Amino acid sequence: MRINLTKKEIINSIYMQIGFSKKISETLLDDVLQLILINIIKYKKVKIAKFGTFFLRNKKKRIGRNPKTKEPKIISERNVILFKPSKEFKEFINSHEQ
Repeated sequence: MRINLTKKEIINSIYMQIGFSKKISETLLDDVLQLILINIIKYKKVKIAKFGTFFLRNKKKRIGRNPKTKEPKIISERNVILFKPSKEFKEFINSHEQ
């Protein structure tokens, strides 16, 4: 069972299905990913119809613990990206369970 889907496999799939050269397929994928990243940073939210929505959320500084030593440690403030699948995405996944 495959766990990871690599960028190279996506590029190869674009190449095989659409017929663009591998270089054009790589540029296309890079442009799509860059567009998503730029818009997440700029608008803090990117919605892709029938797929889902990416959200940028700020997590505040908090106290955590080292699980081995139980020593308290401060976890710094940071941004995290969350993904909420669309209704269509959920229906597709649930109709193809194995």
